[in-house]
Amino acid sequence: MAADQKDVFATEEKRNLELGGHVGFDSLPDQLVSKSVAQGFSFNILCVGETGIGKSTLMNTLFNTTFENEEASHYENEVHLRSQMYELQESNVNLKLTIVHTVGFGDQINKEESHKPILEYIDAQFEKYLEEELKIKRSLFNCHDTRIHICLYFIAPTGHSLKSLDLVTMKKLDSKVNIIPVIAKADTVSKIELDKLKIKIMSELVSNGVQIYQFPTEDEAVAEINSSMNTHLPFAVVGSVEDVKVGNKMVKARLYPWGSVQVENENHCDFVKLREMLLRVNMEDLREQTHARHYELYRRCKLEEMGFKDTDPDSQSFSLQQTYEAKRKEFLLELQRKEEEMRQMFVNKVKETEAELKEKEKELHERFEQLKRMHQDEKKNLEEKRRELEEEMNAFNRRKVAAETLMGQALQGCSQQPFKKDKDKKNFFSLPSACSLTSGRNLN
Repeated sequence: MAADQKDVFATEEKRNLELGGHVGFDSLPDQLVSKSVAQGFSFNILCVGETGIGKSTLMNTLFNTTFENEEASHYENEVHLRSQMYELQESNVNLKLTIVHTVGFGDQINKEESHKPILEYIDAQFEKYLEEELKIKRSLFNCHDTRIHICLYFIAPTGHSLKSLDLVTMKKLDSKVNIIPVIAKADTVSKIELDKLKIKIMSELVSNGVQIYQFPTEDEAVAEINSSMNTHLPFAVVGSVEDVKVGNKMVKARLYPWGSVQVENENHCDFVKLREMLLRVNMEDLREQTHARHYELYRRCKLEEMGFKDTDPDSQSFSLQQTYEAKRKEFLLELQRKEEEMRQMFVNKVKETEAELKEKEKELHERFEQLKRMHQDEKKNLEEKRRELEEEMNAFNRRKVAAETLMGQALQGCSQQPFKKDKDKKNFFSLPSACSLTSGRNLN
């Protein structure tokens, strides 16, 4: 039934009616302009190029102001992106401008991974916007849009051709962002070499399948100028914020010993063409292309990964609820499977740990028994040595007592022998008197 009604509505002819008088909905464009002006606009520029190639100077020249920017060194270990947001006002139009610089781009010896931080940053901004879109309570009008609207790719003025890094990076970026290649510091190359370099660059981009941003020619109001400017790509630009007096007027220029290069002189460089195309003619188209082409491609791929898909005319109508339920069921099954795997992994890990602990416990027990036996043996040896030492001490004490006894006897014998000698000596000297007495007695 629903399909029949759909076919009826699709085949029903549109009828054109004439109004009997002024109604007022012709003021709708004015209402949109007023609302857009009150809300303000956002514009985000990504500057990709080697350190010192003139990215910051060109931005200052484009917007006729001086942006705060830290000077980068040539010794960065990896590429990282630095974004800065500014609020600008011209007349009654407010612009939230975000400038993103690639710090350290092209400074590494190995440049294979130089493009990855840039891609990750662009995808992160798309993801941020998609998350806001998928919210239940979303506020896209109040959300600050940080999606990159234009990538100015700065090419070094070598005078030969594109580097491999340039080709690889632009090829990776062309499906993510609008790319406008510019030849930086074009005043360092002669006019003839510059024309040859432009032809060489465009030839290499086409032969390698790199899709750069083409200014739209569908709108008749800008078809002629855009078609003409497409033939001038890549733009050869010179940047300067210095005011130099040329003739009777002050102009933005770069002074050299041989003369000056005027930034806004189209005979000197393509800066005016770039500013015209980027800011004054095609800014809104760049915003639309970012949303309708690059963001939609990212959004479609993301939703297809999540299980959403469009319906063909012959297929069954698409149901968000059914898709959600199917995806939820698939997610729960996957979650259960992973949970079971983790549980089994945990059980196996516990078993392995228990086996390791038992093995270690067994080793510790064996080690303990070994140490215990060693301790007992050492204790037994110590007891034997102690017993032997005690026996030696007892024997030594016995020998000591015997020696002391002998020494005492010897000392006592020595003390008695001199006394006996004295006595004998005394008896000896007393013998003559006795003999004389005896002889005298005999004589009588």
